[in-house]
Amino acid sequence: MEPVAYVAESIGCIPFKLQYGTPRRTRSAFKRLLLSILCGAGFALVPPEAASAGGDLTPLLPPSSVTSSTVPPNGDSNPYGVAFVPEGFPRFGTIDPGDLLVSNFNNKANLQGTGTTIVKIVRNSKPVVFFSGSGLGLSTALGVLKAGFVLVGNVPTTDGTSTTVKAGSLLVLNRTGDIVAQWTPAMAKIDGPWDLTIFDQGNQAKVFVSNVLNGTVVRLDVAVSEDGVQIKAATQIASGYLFRADAAALVVGPTGLAYDPQRDVLYVASTVDNAVFALFDAGSTKHDGGKGVLIYADNAHLHGPLGLALGPNGDLFTANGDAINADSKQPSEIVEFTPQGRFVAQLSVDPVQGGAFGLAFSQTRSDFVRFAAVDDNVPNITVWRLPFDDSGR
Repeated sequence: MEPVAYVAESIGCIPFKLQYGTPRRTRSAFKRLLLSILCGAGFALVPPEAASAGGDLTPLLPPSSVTSSTVPPNGDSNPYGVAFVPEGFPRFGTIDPGDLLVSNFNNKANLQGTGTTIVKIVRNSKPVVFFSGSGLGLSTALGVLKAGFVLVGNVPTTDGTSTTVKAGSLLVLNRTGDIVAQWTPAMAKIDGPWDLTIFDQGNQAKVFVSNVLNGTVVRLDVAVSEDGVQIKAATQIASGYLFRADAAALVVGPTGLAYDPQRDVLYVASTVDNAVFALFDAGSTKHDGGKGVLIYADNAHLHGPLGLALGPNGDLFTANGDAINADSKQPSEIVEFTPQGRFVAQLSVDPVQGGAFGLAFSQTRSDFVRFAAVDDNVPNITVWRLPFDDSGR
């Protein structure tokens, strides 16, 4: 790891002081992506001529952002999973391409592992219920197949305590929110499906699932048709991540997953290890590769990484849940870092610890990308529209 330097700069809308451990190329990409969020997060603007003089970025107006409630009519709280509905998703259902879905882990009484709803976020209004079940506890394992199906994991409890946690299952929902399949632990080699990511290939897909109750990751090779989604093979591809019950967080273990299909690398955010690992050949291997290769262990900026996403600039973004290595001066941080393990930047979504969890990027378009992150302390979700182009600038 290179020594971390402190560099004072000005970026279009605000002067700031930030830690940099990366070359100028990465800082430039970061300016155009994550810190543009800061410009729309309540900071005062400086005159354009002053901003222009401070850096190499042409001044832009702060990107638009919208913060919306995630609480459905039944009062479910603690939003965990976040997923955008992809382009190509069939219409004539209750969700459409571009919609944003959020899964809830707690019920109205805030008992963990008892939330039963997935909501569709509505701009400047209350969310709309897409799915409502019973006896669930919907986790961060939320993803959407463009053929018209939603996958969601559940890690239920009886009374909101870790002593009653169950192995759960994965539900397959159609575009109107009806259950068309339920994948049990025996079928899918799951044990507490805590998060997932999908490599969607149309008529087939690879679904990677992290298991919080046994510290493993599995790959589900599935066939997709208009009639449903079927598991063709379930392969455990990683193990050995630390996991345990936790008085505040219920359970902690491997969580966020992000897949790079071009390199066939799966990135795993291991909460208790307070680190991020890389599994090579993740989409094709038939074997368990253990934890994989450690790529990022940073006690200064990692505080129990949870949700994980691969940004359109090639960097990784993780949400810190603060259950591990907590720092009151860095609450609820989203951290950006390179796949080579270099810290780039961080952003707090709540002044109190424990607010950050699920996050997601939308598909890139010619001029913008959307970035969504929940704050389960409130609870709500903020969506930023970020300037972006196909070259990553």
